[in-house]
Amino acid sequence: MRNSGLEETQAGIKIARKNINNLRYADDTTLMAESEEELKSLLMKVKEESEKVGLKLNIQKTKIMASGPITSWEIDGETVETVSDFIFLGSKVTADGDCSHEIKRRLLLGRKVMTNLDSIFKSRNITLPTKVRLVKAMVFPVVTYGCESWTVKKAECRRIGAFELWCWRRLLSSLDCKEIQPVHSEGDQPWYFFGRNDAKAETPVL
Repeated sequence: MRNSGLEETQAGIKIARKNINNLRYADDTTLMAESEEELKSLLMKVKEESEKVGLKLNIQKTKIMASGPITSWEIDGETVETVSDFIFLGSKVTADGDCSHEIKRRLLLGRKVMTNLDSIFKSRNITLPTKVRLVKAMVFPVVTYGCESWTVKKAECRRIGAFELWCWRRLLSSLDCKEIQPVHSEGDQPWYFFGRNDAKAETPVL
């Protein structure tokens, strides 16, 4: 990639006055440009430089996503698939930039993790504070992965809040209510799980 001349070319997108045309992580490579012609030029540079060292571009694994209309591409007689979304480093990226799809996906993944922890939540040998820590350490990070780049609307805020309440209800539903008493945390500080501070810190403990 360093020998393909991508760093020197003007093709790419401008972010904070810096030209960026490729993102690389392990074996994942993403090329970016402001026009179809620039993108095709970048791809051909990578293809040509790869062939010099005996590497071949895998057209079947190469996808194109554009925010507007784009023509069909053919490379070496093979058609390059055009998609409206794809998974990049664990996050779903869409052509329209709408984050609601990724947020819904993250909430579903969080529900799956929460469900997989049912046997632990029902265990009498594990204290409630430990179970609460498990939710915070294993469930919430799955949901909030990549949230720094989200554009969150009111509808998504409601979904996230509803998911949080669902987690606590599911956790407490496996317990005997007689064993639970709400206590205020020291200093009566607001609690923060998904960035909310609209409720007082009440943590159910045994």
